[in-house]
Amino acid sequence: MSFQSTRNWELSSNCTRQTCREASTCQRREEAPLMEKGNADGQQAMPSGKVLSQLPVLGLRAKRGASDENQPPIEQKRTRRLPMPTRRVAASIATTCSRVSAAAAVPRAQREGRRASLRPGLALPAASVAEVIRRPVPVAAVPKRAALAPAAGNDGKKRAAWDLKGQLTDTRAKMSGYKEKVQRLDEENQQLKRQLQEQVAQNQELSSQVSTLSSTLHTFEEQARQRHQEVMELSGLKKQLEDQLTCQSRTIGELEGTKQDLSALLETREVKLKLVEGNLAQRECENKELRDQVAAQLQTVAQQEERLHQLEMERRRLHNLVQELKGNIRVFCRVRPLLAWEKERQKGLEHLHFPVQDNKALVLSKVEESHIGRDRKGDVKYDFSFDRVFSPACSQEEVFEEIALLVQSALDGYHVCIFAYGQTGSGKTYTMEGPDDMNPETVGMIPRAVQQVFQGARQLEPKGWQYHFTANFLEIYNESLRDLLVGRPERSAELEIKRVSQSSEELHVPNLRYVPVNSEDEVLKLLRTAKANRSVAKTALNDHSSRSHSLFQLRIEGWNPSRDLHSSSVLSLVDLAGSERLDKSFSKGERLKETQAINTSLSTLGLVIMALSNKEPHIPYRNSKLTYLLQNSLGGNSKMLMFVNISPLEENFSESLNSLRFASKVNECVIGTAHVNRK
Repeated sequence: MSFQSTRNWELSSNCTRQTCREASTCQRREEAPLMEKGNADGQQAMPSGKVLSQLPVLGLRAKRGASDENQPPIEQKRTRRLPMPTRRVAASIATTCSRVSAAAAVPRAQREGRRASLRPGLALPAASVAEVIRRPVPVAAVPKRAALAPAAGNDGKKRAAWDLKGQLTDTRAKMSGYKEKVQRLDEENQQLKRQLQEQVAQNQELSSQVSTLSSTLHTFEEQARQRHQEVMELSGLKKQLEDQLTCQSRTIGELEGTKQDLSALLETREVKLKLVEGNLAQRECENKELRDQVAAQLQTVAQQEERLHQLEMERRRLHNLVQELKGNIRVFCRVRPLLAWEKERQKGLEHLHFPVQDNKALVLSKVEESHIGRDRKGDVKYDFSFDRVFSPACSQEEVFEEIALLVQSALDGYHVCIFAYGQTGSGKTYTMEGPDDMNPETVGMIPRAVQQVFQGARQLEPKGWQYHFTANFLEIYNESLRDLLVGRPERSAELEIKRVSQSSEELHVPNLRYVPVNSEDEVLKLLRTAKANRSVAKTALNDHSSRSHSLFQLRIEGWNPSRDLHSSSVLSLVDLAGSERLDKSFSKGERLKETQAINTSLSTLGLVIMALSNKEPHIPYRNSKLTYLLQNSLGGNSKMLMFVNISPLEENFSESLNSLRFASKVNECVIGTAHVNRK
């Protein structure tokens, strides 16, 4: 039952009670005038003290009317009653009241039947109750006599107008009937209220259930929507998977064909595999034999490596012994060939003689004239003997072959110093560095020595030796040091020679550029840079005279991890400045200072060599920057080689003679046995 139905039930009950009250009020209002009129008539007809009735005698017409007084009244005369006071009632209440009035007109038997259906414990369905309320009983269906039941004692006859007491009695009977009717209606109303309350409680419960079911329905609808969305997505996924399945089926078909081909190929390979396995087993046996042989060979190799190391050490010992037998100070003499323009002035080398089958001797001769200039005396000869004499026809390669063993000593761990001495223009720079336009045949001693050092290092790598090389290049100009690997604008303050530490005799030059090198090409680049930065000037004896001593040093650090051996040595290659006689060089100003500084340093070099040869207690190394810098290479723990370069020009005879005499003194020196610098 809905809330609207419940509301209608309440309105119907209220209207029923109101209608009954209005009906009772109307009846009392109708009876009141009649009773008052009857009393008034009674008082007039029956004065006080008189008992007899003084009713009027009826006429014929009255008699006729009296005979018909018990007849049912005519319906149209009912309108003569006083009108009931009207009251404005709401449309819904008026409708309900009409229905209740109509229900009051229902016969008693029918009402009893309805009342029996509304007994306690027998609940009417909501639809039946609503139907009872909404469907009034038509008035025409009720008999007229049942609707207007005669009053008791009247036997259904209409009372006379003057019988007010009878009418009052009838009215009271009607009122009793109405009261009973109202009482019954109240009981029905109470019954309906109880049913209404039950229906309201049931309605609330059902409303709660409806609300719960609505919420559940909303949840289910949302789930259904989500499920529908999932179904759509799954449908798309299904289609995609079906497409993939189709593609995969096609691929599977192709793979099945490939599988069949591979199966056939596999069978073929299995047959070959069996053959290979048979061959493999045979090879395994052979490999086992070979492994045994390899193990034996490895053992042999280890023994051979040990023997090779011993032989290498023996080679170094014998090599050093040979060098010692040759002398730790060795002197080579080289005579340069005549230049093209010199051949026009001098046709031959008549003052120089190279004995046949003796490459260690040189004879310098000169025709001596009389003091008066007329008589010619015999030739004066000066015989010189050196460790090796190179004629003008000797190439750079032949010269280097003689010093290659000495360069090898530097790689073995000995300090080695090679320098070129001679007058300006005698070929010192050509011998040490080579010409400006070098080619493989004219490369000087410095590039060839560096090349041999790197080649020797590579050959010793399989024997476990590793080497690290560091190069520097400087010049000594007017007793000051200059770094030739740095351009003149970049040069810093004057360089100084210092000891590495107080306990070490090793010298170094702070702020000098030491460049690590790993190949011959890197060294050649350094040589070109140094050559461009070296001090060169024109003199009376040479258009491109070197005005400084150039010194290239290559520090060699070697170690053998497997043998725990370490060696350290320095290879020094020096191109000395040309010695000149002041009376022939005609030097002035700056050139004069340069010549004096050059001659002083060369004289100091000779004094140091003589002091070493004479085993003097004091060696004047510090008298010159040249000898001080070469102290570690000129001492007893080093090997030294001197090139004395001779000019082929006869006009330089006296300078050549002085150079050969100085070289002879150096060649006669014995500075002791050199020791390898090994840890």
